[in-house]
Amino acid sequence: MSVAVDIRLHKGGFDLHSAFEAPATGFTALFGPSGCGKTTLLRVIAGLEPDARGQVRVGDETWQDARGTLPPHRRRVGFVFQQPVLFAHLDVRANLDYALRRRRGDGSGLSFAQVVELLGLDALLARRAPVLSGGERQRVAIAQALLSNPRLLLMDEPLSALDQASRSVLLPYLDQMQRELAIPVLYVSHALDEVARLTDHMVLMRDGRVVTGGDINTLLTRLDLPMAHGRNAEAVLRAAVHAQDDADGLTELRFAGGPLWVPRVDLPRGTAVRLRIRARDVSLALQPVSGTSILNTLPVTVAEIDDDGPAQVMVTLRAGDQLLLTRVTRRSQRLLDIAPGKAMYAQVKSVALLA
Repeated sequence: MSVAVDIRLHKGGFDLHSAFEAPATGFTALFGPSGCGKTTLLRVIAGLEPDARGQVRVGDETWQDARGTLPPHRRRVGFVFQQPVLFAHLDVRANLDYALRRRRGDGSGLSFAQVVELLGLDALLARRAPVLSGGERQRVAIAQALLSNPRLLLMDEPLSALDQASRSVLLPYLDQMQRELAIPVLYVSHALDEVARLTDHMVLMRDGRVVTGGDINTLLTRLDLPMAHGRNAEAVLRAAVHAQDDADGLTELRFAGGPLWVPRVDLPRGTAVRLRIRARDVSLALQPVSGTSILNTLPVTVAEIDDDGPAQVMVTLRAGDQLLLTRVTRRSQRLLDIAPGKAMYAQVKSVALLA
């Protein structure tokens, strides 16, 4: 089941004309600057913008096309807003029971107990909404959306109203959802750290249009896109746990490009993980370097080079079947003769485990 959208809307001087396709499962980011139309696009998909024209298809269901439009109540959409809406006079259990009574579909989907476990709500069930923290209220709102048995979950910047501490508490639950949910999730954000951590697929928006879409590692490392040129330019790699080094407190991860060592993570061998490697943490050498404190060195091939200011260039590196970024000076490029197709070695100073 994929999500296919090709929609047009003129509203208050703003023109939305966006087309994209998202995978059948997993998180897809709608990413772009504030005001580019991400939230409006979600509202169109949910059927909340009656003047929208075009097509919305979710799997084998057509929610909107030239023949007609399904009203919002007939679209199996779970919608999580920036600010959760809960019944203040009810406790958490009653708020969830209300969502369960409005459940749609054929009886499939996550059960009450499964949702409570997934979002860690057991200790909150007897508490009333006004005494919950912002992060706790958002977890309850997500649970309500899941209990409605949606075919598609829409999340509109669910972390934007939270402080950093609450974000840190909620993110692991979103990580778990990303691994376990069997439905597509469209996740709106303009925070690249959230997108890198949670999503596998990205739809990049600007001025009401879809600029491009695809695998997140591919888009983050495309030198014709602005994300590859920012101060925090990064690549997101997929790897698997290979071995534990108990003596040194390290875990060996493996991907097609080679091994990577990170501080120990207690995960079974073979567990899939996502890694963030920032461009500023990657340097290049012509030969493997010895006598260094850097543990991770990968054989790479230079894929592409692009200008990055008056004194620097940005370089895309292919490591196995995945891509890395590094930023080097023009002098280094000249002295090392860095050019597309050249075999080199990437020293990786820091690897962050995302999920």
